[in-house]
Amino acid sequence: MSNTTISIVGLGSMGYGMAASLVGADHNVYGFDINPDAVERFVAEGGQKASVAEAAAASDILVVVVLNAAQTESVLFGPDVWAANLRKGAAIIACATVAPEFARTCAARCAELGLHYLDAPISGGAAKAALGKLSIMASGSEATFNAAAPALDAMAETVFRLGDDVGAGSAMKAVNQLLAGVHIAAMAEALTFGMTQGVAPDKFVEVISKCAGTSWMLENRAPHIVAGDYTPHSSVNIWPKDLGIVLDIAKSAQFSAPITAAALQQFVAAAGMGHGLEDDAAVAKVYARNASLTLPGKNP
Repeated sequence: MSNTTISIVGLGSMGYGMAASLVGADHNVYGFDINPDAVERFVAEGGQKASVAEAAAASDILVVVVLNAAQTESVLFGPDVWAANLRKGAAIIACATVAPEFARTCAARCAELGLHYLDAPISGGAAKAALGKLSIMASGSEATFNAAAPALDAMAETVFRLGDDVGAGSAMKAVNQLLAGVHIAAMAEALTFGMTQGVAPDKFVEVISKCAGTSWMLENRAPHIVAGDYTPHSSVNIWPKDLGIVLDIAKSAQFSAPITAAALQQFVAAAGMGHGLEDDAAVAKVYARNASLTLPGKNP
């Protein structure tokens, strides 16, 4: 059994798979989530539970897999005060998509407490999280990477080491999210445009996935539309947040990002239609509504 004790906060679609990968690597893992059912499920599958104070005092590493900057700050410095309860020398792996400046601020606050902070946004989706095959875009000191290594090795297939300067990981994640969000919206636009020309969604996937116009997002998300299955692997609501972060960073850099802004509006429209908690492929429903198209399955 490993001597590494790890706490993970956030047992959602990504965090649960990451937690399971940590257990699978024979680490001692405490799981935390606002949903008690997620915690009980994790315990039933080999995880452990404890109070924040107990787990923090025992943990070598804390993995934070929450939605945004506000939740990250709340976990570390809010009512549960994880950062204040961790012992000096512990590593924090912060995985939410946040602005680089926020990551730098958190790292400085953690350093004052004698803690290592790894700016470590993740990519790969829930399926790869469950297999321990995520890509992690990470930045931090050599000592931080060494302290975080047992968890990184269990959770990731590829760890991109982007330098000592905290914020570099978050900057790269913003670039990735710009492309990913735009690709999903573009896939939805192309698929529904094809329908206006008599191209069935299943034929669209068959042909375009083998042509130059394909993308990883097209090949991953378009089959959800063909199946009429919008069970959320990554929800519509993620994209107003993430593309909003991209645009905030762009504004601070005096950089115009019009394609990102256009994609963002499609996700905002999908959320406004009531599809915010559905799979992000549901952005196609915006196009379908506007063009009076009927997508496969039962899709109001």
